[in-house]
Amino acid sequence: MRADRLLTVILLLQNRGRMTATELAETLEVSVRTVYRDIEALGAAGVPVCADRGPDGGYRLMDGYRTRLTGLTDAEAGSLFLAGAPGPARELGLGAVLATAQLKVQAALPAELAERARRIQDRFHLDAKGWFRDADDVPHLADIAQAVWEQRVLRVHYRRWRGEVHRELNPLGIVLKGGIWYLVAQAGEAIRTYRISRILAAEITPDAFARPAAFDLAASWAESARRMEAEMYRGTARLRISPLAQKLLTAKFGSLGTNALAAAGPPDEHGWVEVDLLVERQDVAVHDVLRLGAEAEVLGPPELRAAVAETVTALATRYAT
Repeated sequence: MRADRLLTVILLLQNRGRMTATELAETLEVSVRTVYRDIEALGAAGVPVCADRGPDGGYRLMDGYRTRLTGLTDAEAGSLFLAGAPGPARELGLGAVLATAQLKVQAALPAELAERARRIQDRFHLDAKGWFRDADDVPHLADIAQAVWEQRVLRVHYRRWRGEVHRELNPLGIVLKGGIWYLVAQAGEAIRTYRISRILAAEITPDAFARPAAFDLAASWAESARRMEAEMYRGTARLRISPLAQKLLTAKFGSLGTNALAAAGPPDEHGWVEVDLLVERQDVAVHDVLRLGAEAEVLGPPELRAAVAETVTALATRYAT
């Protein structure tokens, strides 16, 4: 709504001081022309906005002017829980709402606390995405978040490994893990987890649903993650790894590598050690082990050692021709 945006302009100028039309437009996610119209409307309403010309110019409030119109809306109050994650808030469709909520809180604080809040914001930033991969495309995330918030039944077209399905879900919560968005939802009597990037279509129905009284999103997610890891890592590879591989193990395998290294045996005369590394099914384990190249040797189980040897032989043959 325009009234909300006009208040946001006032709060921006009050909290940040002078800002150019371009800076205001980028913050408000509107065009520069819209900013010009908003400034004109504020002036007509009696708000003393001054325009300074020149390379260091911009808009500012007349010295001494402050607004106390800082009441939070329901949406703004809720968005404050995402204050440390502006990127995810934006993906959820709450970026502008969160920015306005932060400005209102900042405007209501005493001067010394407001300055402390600004320093914290300038010095700490949370980036929830993982390294070296593009973010998932999640065009239906905002609609899914709305269905979660309003407790409305959601019809989805979902792509699984075994093919595509249509489901009616009771959406219970959304989780951001390692830069990937997941929906936790009730399907029939079961509570399941869905990767949101694999939701090909989402329709919010008029039907409301009742959340399970004992449902706890954080606890449910923790249990789901434990179950997923137990199902995924069913085997153990016995490896002999070089000093270089010992440095690479954590970088390539995360906590699995850290745990394996912590329980490693004593080094031999060349600095190599033996470790037990949790692995997935054999075909995945072969590729994982080969990430360490010649810096690792598979000692067991025998079938994994044989599978790695077969793959290495095929590679040698291919590159020899």
